[in-house]
Amino acid sequence: MESTFEAVRAEALFASTLQMSQTPADADVRAAVTHTLRRIGVQGCVARVATEFGDHPETAGPRMHWALRMIRHAYAESCTPEVFNTAPAALA
Repeated sequence: MESTFEAVRAEALFASTLQMSQTPADADVRAAVTHTLRRIGVQGCVARVATEFGDHPETAGPRMHWALRMIRHAYAESCTPEVFNTAPAALA
């Protein structure tokens, strides 16, 4: 994993109602992450992931792989070094 943020986002997407078959856009992925984190929180996401890996490991593995791939793509632009190197005045 690249970061804790990536892990939390992937767990939130995993726990969301968004499905792999929907081929969601980046905005849909980000919205699902935000909604899920607000609804059940970080610990709720962790619990849901753990439950699915315990109950359905054959589908949980591919879903987590999908979630990580989607998170890396959906948040790639917002996590570029240019964002962090932007002068504070330019952000206002």
